[in-house]
Amino acid sequence: HDSFTISNDQIKIEGSRIRIPNLGWVRMCEPLRFKDAKVLSVTISRGADDWYVSISCELTSLTHLKPAKNQGRVGVDLGILKMAVLSDGHVFEAPMPLKHALARLKILQEIMSRAKRGSRNRQKLRVRIARLHRRIANIRSHAIHKLTAFLASNYSEVVIEDLNVKGMMANHHLARAIGDVGFYEFRRQLEYKMALRGGLLVVAP
Repeated sequence: HDSFTISNDQIKIEGSRIRIPNLGWVRMCEPLRFKDAKVLSVTISRGADDWYVSISCELTSLTHLKPAKNQGRVGVDLGILKMAVLSDGHVFEAPMPLKHALARLKILQEIMSRAKRGSRNRQKLRVRIARLHRRIANIRSHAIHKLTAFLASNYSEVVIEDLNVKGMMANHHLARAIGDVGFYEFRRQLEYKMALRGGLLVVAP
């Protein structure tokens, strides 16, 4: 995984494209979401054989963000079999991308273990495995984004349990499932999304 950061005086962004030193204009998947944002820096990273651009911005106003639709309170019970169960009855299924892709991943890893070191075939297998890991991460990230966006846009107060994720990760029987659900990332995303909407996140002991 490679990455580098560029300061704002070295880049230029127009619509859905960005000008990068020594590369020129490169098309992005989408334009900046906040038109009044001041670009501070840009980080370019590579995962497997894909490249990603992360743009750090400073917002001058949050008035473009609408408050939650339902000014109510909801409790969220995070789990492994179910990604989340809300106190009002909403249920979000966990995609479990790693579990679904595990069989394919295991096969590729076994094939690579038998491949000759330094060979072109081994390098191709390494890229395929990296792509599979990237796909798993993308599925998980998308599911977490959908859940946290739903919570932040529909409830003014969200209550979650302060899970001992570190202790749970120490149990190797739970570690893969815990990592697959993405509890750390769920809380991180929910914290900033609730703040942007003017909502309140309560972490119950």
